Amino acid sequence: MKLRPIGALIGATVVSTVLGSAGVAAPALAAPQGGTQIVSTTSTGPTSMSVIVHSASMNRDIPLSVLKPKDTSKPRGVFYLLNGAGGGEDSANWFANTDIINFFAQKNVWVVVPEKGIYSYYTDWEKTDPKLGIYKWSTFLGEELPPAFNAKFKTSGKNILAGISTSATSVLNLAIEYPKLFSAVGAYSGCASTSTPEGQTYVRLVVEGRGGTKATNMWGPYNSAGWVDHDPVVNAAKLRGTRLYLSAGTGLPGPHDSPNQFQSVDDYIDRVALGGGIEAATRICTQNLAQRLADLKIPATVDFPAVGTHSWGYWQDELHKSWPILSRGIVG
Repeated sequence: MKLRPIGALIGATVVSTVLGSAGVAAPALAAPQGGTQIVSTTSTGPTSMSVIVHSASMNRDIPLSVLKPKDTSKPRGVFYLLNGAGGGEDSANWFANTDIINFFAQKNVWVVVPEKGIYSYYTDWEKTDPKLGIYKWSTFLGEELPPAFNAKFKTSGKNILAGISTSATSVLNLAIEYPKLFSAVGAYSGCASTSTPEGQTYVRLVVEGRGGTKATNMWGPYNSAGWVDHDPVVNAAKLRGTRLYLSAGTGLPGPHDSPNQFQSVDDYIDRVALGGGIEAATRICTQNLAQRLADLKIPATVDFPAVGTHSWGYWQDELHKSWPILSRGIVG
């Protein structure tokens, strides 16, 4: 079946399909990557703390916001949860915009949210960027952080991963690059296509339009192997064995887009027009990925609500809905 271009119009039909689930065995705990280590830990609340990790590959300190399991007396799994394009360096982050502190308060899992990585796509960049510096985020998240975190805290070695918007692409690529590390992945409102002209336009709008730098520093010249290698639709076969949850709204206003929820008319128009348009595009992207997985007979849980803009209220909803699927086998 031919995949539809991102720019195509999309209807408001509700599709909620559970294609199945899959899992992989937890890898043995590895030693921390040389030079990567926990620098400090600071309590920030009854169930939360700030953790600073020094990354050897990027030679910089990375702050993490961490939620502790309800019961820390036993080894627990780790849920790595990624912010969007701003990498948590702005106000658009999980802690400021959702109920994750309360949601995970009674759950036996570590929740780890990196608070750096602006416009990085959480990937390894081919070139040192004049503005952003050395970006080796997939190395950090796949090779450095998990063993360092495991060595410091009482973890089980089981990991799951989720992300929103740009990071919904990142989490799929991380699962492809490190197939035995993450047993489950949640991708909310993302665009997995990166090697198509439409997909590259989406990436450029973020990295160049918002980040003010060159996307070619990330994966090389457009249409080169780097862009194809980081296209989860092209490489969907490598997701076999990973439990998958995909979601995207239609872009139509819904319960989190009521006019009385906004401070100004301009804010409301921005949410409905810009946020609606972005979400409609990610819906088509997500449908294309879901179709590709179905063609390959790779199980996935897919949620396509009839409404929803590109905004935090809907991502909180999807986190809640996806949690029973993502956490299967990781929470004791």
